[in-house]
Amino acid sequence: MKITKDEVAHVANLARLDLDEAATVKFAGQIGNILEYVDTLNRANTDGVPPTSHAIFITNAFREDEVHEHLDRDAALANAPEKEDGNFVVPKIIG
Repeated sequence: MKITKDEVAHVANLARLDLDEAATVKFAGQIGNILEYVDTLNRANTDGVPPTSHAIFITNAFREDEVHEHLDRDAALANAPEKEDGNFVVPKIIG
């Protein structure tokens, strides 16, 4: 399947792209090659092949939410290099 220069120019106009004549001819050829390849894929025998949305089987990797006790403040700050008044002390990064 071929695509014409006029069709490329029309789509470029819709996308607000400013293509010169050389680019229009180049893209027409490239898009034509892509469409020919897609046509080749459309002719492939897929009888008995179930439709898929992913190449591999995907399962939900998330775990269920479980309520746990949180750390108390002293345990959370136990390994902090610097702490002050029950808070972490970090370097200032905004001037």
